[in-house]
Amino acid sequence: MQTHRPLLLMATSSVCFAFMAFSAKLASARLSGSEIGFLRFAFMLLPLVVVPGLARKAVEFQRLDLLLYRGIFGGTAVLLYFLALAHIPVGLATLLNYSAPVFSVPFAAIFLGERADRRLLLPLVSALVGMTLAAGGGGGGAGALLHFGPWELAGMGSAVLSGAAVTAIRAARRTEGSWAIYGSFSLFGLIATAPFAVPGFQAPTEREWVFLSLVGGLSIVAQLLMTWAYRWVTNLQAGILSQLTVVLTLALGVIFLGDRLTPVQILGSLLTLAGVAGVVKVQATPRAVE
Repeated sequence: MQTHRPLLLMATSSVCFAFMAFSAKLASARLSGSEIGFLRFAFMLLPLVVVPGLARKAVEFQRLDLLLYRGIFGGTAVLLYFLALAHIPVGLATLLNYSAPVFSVPFAAIFLGERADRRLLLPLVSALVGMTLAAGGGGGGAGALLHFGPWELAGMGSAVLSGAAVTAIRAARRTEGSWAIYGSFSLFGLIATAPFAVPGFQAPTEREWVFLSLVGGLSIVAQLLMTWAYRWVTNLQAGILSQLTVVLTLALGVIFLGDRLTPVQILGSLLTLAGVAGVVKVQATPRAVE
């Protein structure tokens, strides 16, 4: 396998995730984040329902436990991410969610037996301080330097669960096929979002269906490209390329949605990006499968 092809696929996946988040933000003007997340997972299950061969591949597995971890952690992380995305700037929500490599360090050490290098201390501190400033630096009134609302905390929670999900992906990719991993994520994501989406479900308008179709279609493409590329790229390469999503989403929010970050949030964003890059660099591991 030529190195540039998996890297290109991972980069393409990151771009698709950015436009998926942007489309979800547009849909959230009226629809709830949980409903958008629910419909996203419903879209993602369509290939498995429509194509019988794919459904068979989705139920071929060796380690059911890893698929359950990936599905449960990943599905709940997306729910929290979409709840945050609907209430705070799309770039900030994405920044918090994509800080997952910071939290994958302890999960990888515990469950994959990866050594926690002491050189991780500085980038970990940088990322955690950056997340705190980015999430709480929007201004809370009464002269408060930092103010954390429920949606900022939801974004940070999505990062923790995403860190667990990423660890499960890396472990599962050693033995499981892309469709099995994809199927578990889609199914359990649908289950995780349903209790929050169904009771207050609102029928989307034609315009909102366009946005939701983009969310679903881009999610399918991005998820499959990412899952497949994880078989060939290193942890360092995947971690760095995934930050393209953050940068692009921040830019889309500023250019098209008029999002504005405070100086404290800008500083926090830079510290977070630098910290995450440092974490994935130190934690660089060989490819899961050669």
